[in-house]
Amino acid sequence: MRILIVEDNAILRTMLASLFANAGHQVVAVVEDGSERVESEIRRTDPDVVCLDYHLPGRDGITLLQSIQAFAPHIDVLLMTASDEDGLAERAGDAGAAGFIRKPFGQKQIVRELAIVEETRTHAAPGVRPASGHEAAGAPADNHGDLRQRRTAVIADDSAAVRLLLKGLLEECGLTVLQDVANGNEAVLAARKHQPQVLCLDVNMPEMGGLEALPLIRAASPKTAVVMVTGSADKSVVEVAARHGASGYILKPLRPAHVIGYMDRLFK
Repeated sequence: MRILIVEDNAILRTMLASLFANAGHQVVAVVEDGSERVESEIRRTDPDVVCLDYHLPGRDGITLLQSIQAFAPHIDVLLMTASDEDGLAERAGDAGAAGFIRKPFGQKQIVRELAIVEETRTHAAPGVRPASGHEAAGAPADNHGDLRQRRTAVIADDSAAVRLLLKGLLEECGLTVLQDVANGNEAVLAARKHQPQVLCLDVNMPEMGGLEALPLIRAASPKTAVVMVTGSADKSVVEVAARHGASGYILKPLRPAHVIGYMDRLFK
């Protein structure tokens, strides 16, 4: 893979570059801060993965992650941090991080995490750039036909990177993704319009979050299995989702084996 490293520690930058090269990857650039150079280097080098530190001079890693996902959702971001800040892993997952690792980490740990990111990339639909309101080409827009045969799905997540990966994973499971949307309001409308067999629903979204949208989706499409997608397995979130009729939940960062395994169990 082509990797861009964003890290303010010179020793760690050198170590990562050597590790990744020894693992067979190409380090296309290194950036030492959170300046606009990050975006310019991404546009110049078009990496597959950005290995991104959280604490940086200038902008922090979450802000940079959000910026990267806004203009290049096909690029995977592995966030690294020494911070013990509460909820940071969940925030990273919700922002679209493909991986998350805490410092200090061993060499085998970071190489293993990168390998997981590489595996995850193989499941994302190549060439697809999902956007809010996107509908699958040729997908039926009505709610007629046998849903048990069609196996249809809708994706609701404000991260374009997550929508991209989920679309690839659901299609690998034999589902047709009829529409992907970026907030709860659009999710309710999509559920009413398509009556999908499955709706993957992000918990944290702008305008209307997943927990707020969930009962409205269940009312609009009672036969739809709603699967919550969340960066946190907080007990209160799980309980509220279950009370309003969610079929279960999938954790971010998304792992292909977990998502595919969940869908296989759902359709048994």
